[in-house]
Amino acid sequence: QVQLIESGGGLVQAGGSLRLSCAASGRTFSRFHMGWFRQAPGKEREFVATIKTSGITYYADSVKGRFAISRDNAKNTVYLQMNSLKPEDTAVYYCAGGGYYSTFSNDYNYWGQGTQVTVSS
Repeated sequence: QVQLIESGGGLVQAGGSLRLSCAASGRTFSRFHMGWFRQAPGKEREFVATIKTSGITYYADSVKGRFAISRDNAKNTVYLQMNSLKPEDTAVYYCAGGGYYSTFSNDYNYWGQGTQVTVSS
């Protein structure tokens, strides 16, 4: 079993930055493709970014150029650097891991508990 624990959320002003971290338990982290999703109040969970085991990345259009996903397999951790934050980025952010490099939440087997990001205008 794999456990994912997110951290780094908080309140930030528009234009600011935050870095989210997701620490994974277990020895198989390097074998998982990892992703970040977010869910705003009253909205469905949406894809943000994903990173392959090889390090190849893919982003939602809404965050491209502002967010960067990375991973450190030695630390069993995946990161989401968020710059130029906007009020519409406000959401609970979840990290996820699984065997598929995908933008669909159903393709991920493991999920963290989520961390709140609030961007004030």
